[in-house]
Amino acid sequence: MAGRGELPPLNPARVFEVTGRLLSVSRAAEELVVTPAAVSRQVRALERHLGVALFDRVHGGLQLTAAGARYLAELGPLFAALRDATDAVRSGGGRSGQLRIVSPATFAVRWLIPRLAGFHQAHQDIDVQLTTSSQPLDLERGDVDAGITLGDGAWPGVECQRLVPNELVPVLSPERAAASEVAWPQRLASETLLHSLARPDDWSVWLRSASVPGVDAWAGMKYETSLLSYQAAIEGHGVAIAQRALVARELGAGSLVAPLPQVDRGDHTYYVVWSTRRAPSAELRVFRAWLTPEVLGPAGGTR
Repeated sequence: MAGRGELPPLNPARVFEVTGRLLSVSRAAEELVVTPAAVSRQVRALERHLGVALFDRVHGGLQLTAAGARYLAELGPLFAALRDATDAVRSGGGRSGQLRIVSPATFAVRWLIPRLAGFHQAHQDIDVQLTTSSQPLDLERGDVDAGITLGDGAWPGVECQRLVPNELVPVLSPERAAASEVAWPQRLASETLLHSLARPDDWSVWLRSASVPGVDAWAGMKYETSLLSYQAAIEGHGVAIAQRALVARELGAGSLVAPLPQVDRGDHTYYVVWSTRRAPSAELRVFRAWLTPEVLGPAGGTR
């Protein structure tokens, strides 16, 4: 038996749930605070006990077998509920009034943070913990209530709310826009295109949809996030391909201009998502109710 203050012995089912969720022995070991060898031993012992293979060991990582995927689908909600119950005990028998959201940095800075002040004013009993990540969203970790992610809204095991329309528009500083008399869109062929590595095909999509020939969609300056490419455009380094909703403030203030038409990418946009495998917290229900058309803005939240 574990002594006071010590972690209990490893539960093989728990080890499998973490490993299956992360599809990584090393990452599972980090979460469980054990060695990778200990994780591997527990998984192999569980497979022997069940008499089935739970993982295929493929080059470079793990894949769930059909039996493993079914087992994980059953175990996931159970361990999520256990994590929630443990959090409740640690907070003194009830939730602490905390809402935990993870978001890409660009969306957090340019859309979410300006609106969260209004949420806090309306719900001062809820503390928002906002973190940013460029990694794929994992809602089964147990330390996240909701996440914001980019896609088409068709993900298994989650519900989602569309946040903004995904209208792509080329933007640049007014000084750079006035620096040449060459007409648009022909001028794009001689301009420096600014790209986000997080959204590498946006220029290609816009050029094709706007029927603009003779421009290399992949040439130019490349930045880790759209946030950086937008800043480079504001400082006059080139033409960024932007989501209109995320540069609306700069377009309104005149620090960016959009001399070319926008292109709508349809349902491929930002959504707030939450898991259907566990009951939503009271704080998450309040947050979802707060996402009204007034908060979302024109065309936000519609499909």
